[in-house]
Amino acid sequence: MPFGLGVGELLLIFAVLLLVFGAKRLPELGGALGKGIREFKSSLREIEGELTRPVDPVRELRPPTSTPQSTASAAPADGDAQKPQG
Repeated sequence: MPFGLGVGELLLIFAVLLLVFGAKRLPELGGALGKGIREFKSSLREIEGELTRPVDPVRELRPPTSTPQSTASAAPADGDAQKPQG
């Protein structure tokens, strides 16, 4: 038996679950538990695939072929403008 539990222990656990959650709720709980386990295993497989996937070698970075144009205006800012004398 799984986890070293005998038939008697499994029946006792099932009886306690039946008393606590009721007969109507047990199938819902079992389905939710099964879905959670499937999602967990799927996530583990995905992470394991990410870790075992070969990594692409680092590519050499090349300078850009054209220089980006400045978006700053050639006009001086308000604080830099000369004040009229007079």
